[in-house]
Amino acid sequence: MLDETDLRWLNRCADLAEEALAKGDEPFGSVLVGGDGVLLGEDHNRVASGDQTRHPEFALARWAAANMAPGDRAAATVYTSGEHCPMCSAAHAWVGLGRIVYAVSSEQLSGWLAALGVPPGPVRPLPVQQVAPGVAVAGPAPELAERMHRLHRRFHGAG
Repeated sequence: MLDETDLRWLNRCADLAEEALAKGDEPFGSVLVGGDGVLLGEDHNRVASGDQTRHPEFALARWAAANMAPGDRAAATVYTSGEHCPMCSAAHAWVGLGRIVYAVSSEQLSGWLAALGVPPGPVRPLPVQQVAPGVAVAGPAPELAERMHRLHRRFHGAG
């Protein structure tokens, strides 16, 4: 179940997704919040550079590995506009980050993209827990579904 704090951070992720879209990138955004509730980092997709690994969740996992003690990583939460892809789920688990909270599930996003005629990507969209079964996961957030759907439609030229 998502609470008011979760929704506040997820709205920030949606803001970052809008920033990514404004820069011509895919609309995804993520934040890393410490166990004490303090924002530690945020980022948005940067795959328009041609490097399809430049997901914000992956960047935040790498930052956490370099800058946080293991216990602090385990107490942290990654909030994200879209459920982690398998690459980001694996990075999250290997680094030992705590909870993942997402606005839109991989299943929702896959359905939206299929309806827009977008061909599937080269990696199967799996739920986080199929890749990283030990990670606590919460989502989706129905309150943000239409906002995120609108961003993905705009990115793919469907208004």
